[in-house]
Amino acid sequence: MRLHLTWPLLKLAVIMPKTCFSYSITSRCAVNTVKRRKERKPKLPADWHTLSWEERLADTVTPLWRMSYEEQLQWKQEQQHKILLEMTKQLAQDSMHPFSNDLRFPLLPIVASPVSDGYRNKSTFSVNIGVDGNPKTVGFYIGTGKAGNIVCVHGDHLLNMPSKHKMVARHYEDFIRLSPLKPCILLHDGGHWREITIRTNSAGHTMAIVYIHPQTLTAEEIAVHKAALVEYFTQGPGAVCQLDSLYFQETTMTRCSHEQSPYQLLHGQPHIFEEVLGFRFRISADSFFQVNRGAAEALYKTVAELNWACVGGTLLDVCCGTGAIGISLSPQMERVIGIELIEQAVEDAKFNAALNRVHNCEYLSGKAEVVLPNLMATLNSDGGLTAVVNPSRAGLHYRVVRALRNHPAIRRLVYISCKPDGEAMRNFIGLCSSDYKRKIIGEAFKPTVAVPVDLFPHTPHCELVLVFER
Repeated sequence: MRLHLTWPLLKLAVIMPKTCFSYSITSRCAVNTVKRRKERKPKLPADWHTLSWEERLADTVTPLWRMSYEEQLQWKQEQQHKILLEMTKQLAQDSMHPFSNDLRFPLLPIVASPVSDGYRNKSTFSVNIGVDGNPKTVGFYIGTGKAGNIVCVHGDHLLNMPSKHKMVARHYEDFIRLSPLKPCILLHDGGHWREITIRTNSAGHTMAIVYIHPQTLTAEEIAVHKAALVEYFTQGPGAVCQLDSLYFQETTMTRCSHEQSPYQLLHGQPHIFEEVLGFRFRISADSFFQVNRGAAEALYKTVAELNWACVGGTLLDVCCGTGAIGISLSPQMERVIGIELIEQAVEDAKFNAALNRVHNCEYLSGKAEVVLPNLMATLNSDGGLTAVVNPSRAGLHYRVVRALRNHPAIRRLVYISCKPDGEAMRNFIGLCSSDYKRKIIGEAFKPTVAVPVDLFPHTPHCELVLVFER
């Protein structure tokens, strides 16, 4: 049984009184397996250490790969129910309502990804010591640095990995093995060649970003190796990858932004483009974009359906990335205001709005906890004010939660979380608790409907769309 979100069901869930719902899990097949699986991450096989390196990597990166996709959907539905039940339990601790084992709002069936295999449009491959002892192996880690047992294994067999990513990673491995430069496995131990990030779109266009630690190399010496990299991927064996963009970043840190260390375009076009729900989006080397295009369309459709009662008015798109959610909702809103930390993403969002001839979107760059409180004081709430937040796993800063709570015109807030049992739980409590501190004076929100959307088949993760109202 494949679970789909349908408009009549969603409309019913939003319109009917909350007292009509006492949901545990809406999928009958999921109910039958609740007692059998209590873990939030499947247990590894008992003989895990006797398995092949490929099986161990699959169990680490894609722990649900042994299940059928239908079983994965059932398992994720159960996990989201448990997470929301924990939220309900915490909220009950500061209210007059006794805690019960049923949710007071509907959890709708999980929305399946239209594609379950090879769906990733962005992958980052590491460089480390391989199974055969070669320190110039490009793949994914098993083990930890603390235990000193890290092994880098090729990811060719991983179900979520597209063939183009595997091809580019293997050719990058061949290139660095030919290079006289050593790999940079630990930042303080020397070496140069580091990860490679590969981005693709549905049209097959490919962007590769190579990271290097410059150590004591001069600019002239680095130029020699950049030229060798370009020659390999344009005229040498790597030409078979047909890269549309080849970027290069020199960095002495684990991760750094374009502002900290500029991405250098060595070959091809500066951007690739993707189409979602009829809109085109520009993707830069540093931009956030959902890793599963087809499921992202399902996610944005879900958000639009959940927002049907708030057509018109102003939409606050917090942590907007390249503007995908706000632009996709722009036809039903009078005004969209996006806030995003990464400057390159804001540039992309502005470009995307212009590219799609969307004239009711504007974007602000900066930390949401800095921009939002000042913005809220100037907003005209005529026509209504709705907020959509889509933060990273770190969740929202408490000052953002406070600004959203304290603005009385926000009657509906849509929270999209890829890890609702992490820091997002703290945000949920901050939005809904009547006993929340930190200068909260605004009326508390209440959860009214939740919809999981599976953007990450074969992994324990999915996106949870949770609607709060007051």
